[in-house]
Amino acid sequence: MRNEKYITASPMNYDILKENARNNRKWSTEAESAMWSILRRKQLGVVFHRQYIIDDYIVDFVCLSKQLIIEVDGKYHFTAEQEEADKIREMRLTQMGFRLLRFTNEEVFLQPDNVKIKIQKALKNE
Repeated sequence: MRNEKYITASPMNYDILKENARNNRKWSTEAESAMWSILRRKQLGVVFHRQYIIDDYIVDFVCLSKQLIIEVDGKYHFTAEQEEADKIREMRLTQMGFRLLRFTNEEVFLQPDNVKIKIQKALKNE
């Protein structure tokens, strides 16, 4: 049985979130696909999940054992409205005990080695 701590979406929203997460996995952005190629198959020594439901959010990637969330941000994240929504989301997730790393699409595409190093450092600094 799964750890109930991570199945925290409200019953009213869970089915919608589950379907959205499934669609997000099916139709990943190029940057998310590039990030997944860094994280998948325990390449960094831990298991990551993609498009995972935590609370009423779908996070891009999460390592549950290290409580580390990785978000890949496209251009729409840089509007004032989205920045505020991301701040609220991040506050809620950190209250739940998670740490967040954010990378821009450009970082993932142009500096994959640096991205990998930052993730490895975060995994060591529990």
